[in-house]
Amino acid sequence: MRVYPQSPRPDSWAAHRKRITRSWTLPFIHVEWIFEWAAFFLGNWKFLEVLEYLGSLSVLVAVIFYVSESGDRTMQRHFQAWQVINTAQGKGGSGGRIEALEELNADRVPLVGVDVSDAFLRGIRLQNARLARSNFSAADARNSSFRSSHFTDSDLHFANFRQGDFYGAVLDECDMSDADFSGADLTEADLTGAMLDRADLSNATLRGIHWQGIKSLSAANIYGVKDAPDGFVAWALKNGAVETQSADSSPPPQQPSP
Repeated sequence: MRVYPQSPRPDSWAAHRKRITRSWTLPFIHVEWIFEWAAFFLGNWKFLEVLEYLGSLSVLVAVIFYVSESGDRTMQRHFQAWQVINTAQGKGGSGGRIEALEELNADRVPLVGVDVSDAFLRGIRLQNARLARSNFSAADARNSSFRSSHFTDSDLHFANFRQGDFYGAVLDECDMSDADFSGADLTEADLTGAMLDRADLSNATLRGIHWQGIKSLSAANIYGVKDAPDGFVAWALKNGAVETQSADSSPPPQQPSP
């Protein structure tokens, strides 16, 4: 609250006028003298002081209500985000789902069972997300980050995760058949029980993956995989994987020398 110092009682106009040496300043000084008296009377008016207290109190009450209702506002935001996701379910395009999913995940809301099949989610960031039993089938999530996320028992078939970040992701029991993981980072990913039939793993980084429990990878393309664990490539080829150089995996053509 502002504190205004008590103004001294002004002199009478007669006493004040005696101190004026330049007559042309008389109108201005007279106006100032009137304001001095007005300030003096208002300064002694307790009603204004009460209003000042009430103004400060209203700010305090507003802050208290704002803090106390923060939980309700958060719930409202979450409700709106889920409404966006559910309304766009089964439809192509983004439909605001990227922002909605990222907001929910940032607030540590579980995304278990979320259905974003056929959605355009390119560049989405869902690190440490809880995505068990989710449906990403045929979704376009290129250049996205799912670092340390849990996809247990999820449907990822026909999804495009090209150049995605799955560092430390849990993909156990996932259907990853026909999915595109070309150039993706699967470092330390858990693929126990995963189905990788016809999946494109070309040029993917496989350092430290948990691969011994992979359920199947018939016709999976492992051309150019990087940092694969010892024995993985031989085991994969023995179990039906292939090494096919696709057009995207081909080195750039050499320019003729001048």
